[in-house]
Amino acid sequence: MAASDCDEVVWIWQFSQSRSRGHDGLVDDGHEQVEAISAVTLATRDMAASVSFYERLGFRLLNGGRGSSFSSFRAGGGYLNLQADEAWMPPEAVWGRVIFHVDDVDAMYERTLTAGLTPSAPPADAPWRERFFHVHDPDGHELSFARPLPEGSGDQ
Repeated sequence: MAASDCDEVVWIWQFSQSRSRGHDGLVDDGHEQVEAISAVTLATRDMAASVSFYERLGFRLLNGGRGSSFSSFRAGGGYLNLQADEAWMPPEAVWGRVIFHVDDVDAMYERTLTAGLTPSAPPADAPWRERFFHVHDPDGHELSFARPLPEGSGDQ
């Protein structure tokens, strides 16, 4: 083996030692590659009904509106977007949900009821130490309003 080959082997070994591989075989350099979710965009068949729904929940409309093909709401440090698609149909099976953390789950639940909306069930404490409730938007998207519970509460 030539000296340059040895240098290359040593470099490869040092590089491989400086990184650990996770169980999935991917390199883990100790840094999260994704910092945050910037926005979630949901399809809607009826922009006017969806904008009204989110405004009644307290979301602040930033762009677009009832007559637009695209609308954006502030959601904490990110955005909730609606994109009009008259051909969109809700899936028959659950596709997932969008979870919004709020300061007071019970107050958000009361706001939801006062707005004339129908949550799936009253707020509950989950075994994973989170208080939450769900509600569906006019297009069937499931939303969860939640708050982590303090250490020592909930089932573990």
